[in-house]
Amino acid sequence: MAFSNSGSSNTMVYMNVTPLIDVMLVLLIIFMVTAPMPSFQIQIDLPQPSKNKVEPEKEPPPPIRLRISDTAELYWDNSPLPKSALVPSLMVEASRDPQPTLELETSPEVRYEVLADVLSKAKNAGMIKIGFVETM
Repeated sequence: MAFSNSGSSNTMVYMNVTPLIDVMLVLLIIFMVTAPMPSFQIQIDLPQPSKNKVEPEKEPPPPIRLRISDTAELYWDNSPLPKSALVPSLMVEASRDPQPTLELETSPEVRYEVLADVLSKAKNAGMIKIGFVETM
């Protein structure tokens, strides 16, 4: 709302609405906090305690360290392993319950094709837990 002063020309005086807006916002917040929230009932099926004893988890077996040297030689836990014995050894370990982790350690100079071949043989043998070990 504007008021004009007849004594001065082109001077408009406006009403300060900032306190009015502050009071309205405070009232709005008070009404929002005190107003009851609509409540809806939600059916939740909570898990019930089982009467059957749960078998404790088995201790995981120690991991298998498979090292690939820079000349593409394989070492199974620091023992030399022929390439022909890799797949049968992996299949035996994959059939264990729980399955051990296969940790691959490669030399920085090893060719990628050798590592990819070992990884594909491990996957085809059924190994699920395969990890890489950083060489120092």
